[in-house]
Amino acid sequence: MLTAPGSIASHRQQDGIPRFTVAELNQAIGTLLERGFAPRFLLEATMGRPQQKKGHLWLSLLDGQASIQGVIWSSQLQKLSFLPQEGDGVVVVGKLNFWAARASLTVQVLDVRPSLTTVLRQFEQVRSRLEPEGLFDPERKRALPPWPRRIALLTSVPSAALADMLRTARERWPATDLLVVPIPVQGNVESQITAAIESVCRQAASLGIDALVLARGGGSREDLAVFDGEQLARCLAASPLPVICGIGHEDDVTIADLVADYRAATPTAALVAVLPERSQVLRSLAQEREHLQRTLSLRIASARQRLGTRQEQLQKLHPSRLLEQRQQWLAQQRQLLRALSPAHLLARGFSLLRDRDGRLLRSVVQFRPGDSVLAELADGRVALRVEASEPAAAPPDAPPGDGPAPAG
Repeated sequence: MLTAPGSIASHRQQDGIPRFTVAELNQAIGTLLERGFAPRFLLEATMGRPQQKKGHLWLSLLDGQASIQGVIWSSQLQKLSFLPQEGDGVVVVGKLNFWAARASLTVQVLDVRPSLTTVLRQFEQVRSRLEPEGLFDPERKRALPPWPRRIALLTSVPSAALADMLRTARERWPATDLLVVPIPVQGNVESQITAAIESVCRQAASLGIDALVLARGGGSREDLAVFDGEQLARCLAASPLPVICGIGHEDDVTIADLVADYRAATPTAALVAVLPERSQVLRSLAQEREHLQRTLSLRIASARQRLGTRQEQLQKLHPSRLLEQRQQWLAQQRQLLRALSPAHLLARGFSLLRDRDGRLLRSVVQFRPGDSVLAELADGRVALRVEASEPAAAPPDAPPGDGPAPAG
């Protein structure tokens, strides 16, 4: 039941029933709405038939069961980061406007954001356009640099996410330089993010940048809708640098995540993925050093053994050693020659018999009575004359005339 303002109710009653003019009734309704309804509220609705008139955007807000008219004044329209289209699900920040002259009730839209259903629908639309082009294929993903010199970090400045990333970088691998590039991360800012990425990529070689990290802290899925843009996705795909995305929470997946070379669950996880871990590297270096020391020790021991073998070979082949061996061999040969020389036999009491022509006489058949024979002894010669010769019976295995004849 409507209750009119006191001044009207007290003077305009008939039979206990309030009496109004049309203007008074509309004014009473407006006053009631002003006093009994929240000055601002959130309204979930579907956008219907937006029409722009004289710079203002008039629209219908629907939910399948009811509708109400809404308006976005031109002064407010310029400030919005999201402009809804017909059929978009939206969450409106609004207040009631009641025009008493026409008893017209309208929702004045102060801000409008896409609803989750709209965000997911746009996500699927962009995904369906880009997927056939291969922008999400695992084969095109590039490996992250193992030892990055400098990383471009694109995120909101200042922010809690940035503070966490800087702390993680200092603790994990302070040798890598971080180039922080401030970007807006919410609203209709896709073109600004794209321009920042393109600028970094153009200067990557001169600045020594090895990778690019695109990061944004937590928020609703609707807040992350800017990272579902097709323009941003193509920019990331064309980047000459490996791209790491750390956007939102672990369950949030955006188009930028799908295009990136590596998708991290959070901004901090993006730094963990691209930076080496100092303690692990130190442990690995200690293990490598121990392995190298063992390998070097084994190689030195093997080289020393080979060197000892070569030294022994050199000693055996040294000229003085060879000369000594040669001298020993010659001495053995001299001893052998002395043992086998006729002079040695003569010294033992044997003699050599020669005829008058100097031919060596080896058999008794070569002697005839009356022949002159020259006998060679160890200490001289003796001239002999043969008086008689008598062959002796030789052993079956001894050839006749073997060796010098005994003296006598």
